[in-house]
Amino acid sequence: MSTNKVRRSQEGTQWHKAIDPDSLAEGETTVCPVGLKAIALTKLRGEYGAIDNRCPHQGGPLGQGTVENGKIRCPWHGFDFDPFTGEAAGGPDFAVPTYPVEVRADGVYVGTPAPAPHLRTVSDVLVETMTNWGVDTVFGMVGHSNLGMAEAMHRAEAEGKLRYFGIRHEGAAAFAASAYGKLTGKPAACFGIAGPGSTNLLTGLYDAKADRAPVLALSGNVDSSVAGKGAFQDIDLLAAFADVSTYSAMVRSGSDHAELMTMALKHAILGRGVGHLVLPDEVQVLAAPGQSASGPNGRMPDLRVGPPTRALGEALDRISAATRPVIVVGAGARSDMAEVISLGERLNAPILTTFKAKGQISDRHPLACGVLGRSGTPVASWMMNKADLLLVFGASFSNHSGISPYKPTVQVDSDPLMLGRFRPVTVPVLGDVGVTARALAENLGIHPETVDQRPEIAERWAVWRAEKARRAAAAPGTGRVSAAAIFHALNGLAPENAVLTVDVGNHAYSFGRYFEPTLQSVLMSGYLGSIGFGFPAALGAWAAAPDRRIIAVTGDGGFGQYLAEFTTAVKYDMNITHILLNNGELAKISEEQRSAEYEVWQTSLLNPNFSALARDCGAYGKRVTDPADVGSVIEEALDYPGPAMVEMVTNPRSH
Repeated sequence: MSTNKVRRSQEGTQWHKAIDPDSLAEGETTVCPVGLKAIALTKLRGEYGAIDNRCPHQGGPLGQGTVENGKIRCPWHGFDFDPFTGEAAGGPDFAVPTYPVEVRADGVYVGTPAPAPHLRTVSDVLVETMTNWGVDTVFGMVGHSNLGMAEAMHRAEAEGKLRYFGIRHEGAAAFAASAYGKLTGKPAACFGIAGPGSTNLLTGLYDAKADRAPVLALSGNVDSSVAGKGAFQDIDLLAAFADVSTYSAMVRSGSDHAELMTMALKHAILGRGVGHLVLPDEVQVLAAPGQSASGPNGRMPDLRVGPPTRALGEALDRISAATRPVIVVGAGARSDMAEVISLGERLNAPILTTFKAKGQISDRHPLACGVLGRSGTPVASWMMNKADLLLVFGASFSNHSGISPYKPTVQVDSDPLMLGRFRPVTVPVLGDVGVTARALAENLGIHPETVDQRPEIAERWAVWRAEKARRAAAAPGTGRVSAAAIFHALNGLAPENAVLTVDVGNHAYSFGRYFEPTLQSVLMSGYLGSIGFGFPAALGAWAAAPDRRIIAVTGDGGFGQYLAEFTTAVKYDMNITHILLNNGELAKISEEQRSAEYEVWQTSLLNPNFSALARDCGAYGKRVTDPADVGSVIEEALDYPGPAMVEMVTNPRSH
């Protein structure tokens, strides 16, 4: 409310304009916000009465009731209240407060007491601990069972300690938080109410679990007095989150509240997964005047541990005996690429990445070979097939990674469970990727017949780039553009500091083959492979790195699942460029049906004009159907200072 609508009397009453003159009819009642309160304002016999809007039974909104026989009838339970005195038909124990009213020339004013000083609550302790640990970003939806925690976040936001992004669906909040964790290695929070608000978080949280991204999940919950009794939105959230989380706990009245938040965050960071807290409604607002917040000092170890001497020696022996070693990096090497590349340069060894690790080395580097596997390049597969030793850093050996099971392998990982995860490897080495790569480089013995593989890499790239150019120039059909042409154009236009968030579908395979990253970061739903990830992830990436250009690359199927979040990007003026490949169907599924020799069934999509939708939301939006326009429209969208969508109409059978 603007300050000219509020006047404070000498007695401390604050006056608020409730309604305009003559806007309330005789015999009518309505709900009016006045300051921090909601009142039921009634006009009866030409006079105005103001009483508290909350019925004392279960909080029913009296201002939404009806006026009968001079009384307000509660719409929930039918109890009657005097609109001037607040007296209840049920007796004095049920009476509600009243507020003074003044009719002025410009409207009807209601006086309320000055707000009482804020008393520190359990939610304040939790939020202060959270921000002490560096969690300053929350994606979520405020609702009836998380209001106490939401108000504590509101206070923290007002103090500049926290940013809150209200989303349209909790699944998008979890995907955004997962992407934030993948990009930064630090947790953001996602926030929902009891029941469906929290269960909606689960898919995005499983993405974080599968890709080992730190996330804090916060669930409001029903009042403890009705929990377990089949109350509205009452489900067992500890059971629901047991599998997805590394830590999950209920915050109770007698808990050590700061320590529970610390445990959730410590597990999320060290376990690289989901830390989860359940917050019963009444516990959120309990007074906690003497409780101190916690922080990370003295709680976190240095994780950059070197390899055991014996394992390091065995790895060095294998390297010294190899003449065509090849390095493979996974997403677990994201923070240590400088050391891995330095080792590769000592050996003149090709450096291949898994799809999840795309962009961790520039494809312009003379040792880079692009991505292995189904979304990869023939350069990478060629060089791996000719290798006599694989040095694998931070990769999971998933069935989609494309890493050969037949080659002698030295595997380096900081997680002992990742070593020899699916099958034995020749030399498993437990250690931090960067520390171990540096130790290998410093103690390296190189075989005298080791091949300088750089000329061969350059030759294979020349062949593949010529083929890519041919595909980019090929006509995909009238009124359509090809994926090869789109990513060929994006190669030259994506800023080097960009973050690209990639959804699941045919467009992702094309992105893996055709886009050549330089210094860009690439985020995807790697092991969960969840369609719908791409655009919500862009929200998280923008929150993590608002000074970098964020480019979302999705198909129509994935974007359709969270298309309402485009309004979220507009609301917060997120500088996101969305490259949307619209082929009118779930084309990857169509291909799988054909491969299985089934008829194509139920994969067609009825789509809106997505670019028009973007414009309706207040953003840039253009549709491209002519290959000649691809580059200029992408460039225009990248230059637009805010959310922008380029809708590319593509052929579902053109890659």
